[in-house]
Amino acid sequence: MRALILGATGQVGRALAAAAPARARIVALDRAACDIGDAGQIERAVSDAAPDILFNAAGYTAVDKAEEEEESATRLNAAAPGLIAAAARRAGARTVHLSTDFVFDGRSSRPYRPDDATAPLSVYGRTKLDGERAAVAADPDVLIVRTAWVYAPSGANFVNTMLRLMRERERIEVVADQLGTPTRAASLASALWALALAGAAGVHHFTDAGVASWYDFAIAVEEEGRVAGLLGAPVEIVPVTSLAYPAAAVRPAYAVLDKQATWVLLGGAPPHWRTNLRASLREAGADG
Repeated sequence: MRALILGATGQVGRALAAAAPARARIVALDRAACDIGDAGQIERAVSDAAPDILFNAAGYTAVDKAEEEEESATRLNAAAPGLIAAAARRAGARTVHLSTDFVFDGRSSRPYRPDDATAPLSVYGRTKLDGERAAVAADPDVLIVRTAWVYAPSGANFVNTMLRLMRERERIEVVADQLGTPTRAASLASALWALALAGAAGVHHFTDAGVASWYDFAIAVEEEGRVAGLLGAPVEIVPVTSLAYPAAAVRPAYAVLDKQATWVLLGGAPPHWRTNLRASLREAGADG
């Protein structure tokens, strides 16, 4: 079995390569090797790799900058998924496309199901939703997996930002009125492989188990980080509202995804987000 991973140096791309089954032959390409905004480069990458499965973990992820760089976000998030899915289909490969909770407006009073109405609030959310539609139009059998609040030991993410701030400051403020679910990249990657190998298609949701605010997440990072030897003295963490930190892109206030159908396919739920956070931070601590 051959697999092509686009977005190889991102946190999910790295995790996908690490989680690959032993029998899989992996071709992992970063932006320098394959610019997903270039149809010709996509065609060449797919032709050269001849994959059975193509994972698209690439895209424009600078949520706030997207408000000013809509053209770039559209090219990478909205147009590219259709080009990728079309090229993969012509090559006889299945496409696994990664999407986001930002396709919803956050006004729900219950976790969002895959078939719930979408209503993105930002350029990032709109372009990701357009990308889903483009991928489906190019290949009705595409697998789309929406996720949220992803972190890994390396890369730009909430956990690494909090660890840095907690080393630099004695007091930090963290938004407490936005809810979602932290998701370990390794956990997501394992789920993506399992879904792909099971032949899943259509839209699915996956995160780790549980619900948290960013404030809850920060508290856990501080507590588990100290246990893992990554932090020194305790840090004061103060809950604030979103109004305290206005951003260019509007975030969904409630970004909890309903994963029940996906978890049935996977044979059960993943660990609670705090359990996975603890494992991730202890692994980082052991690595020095």
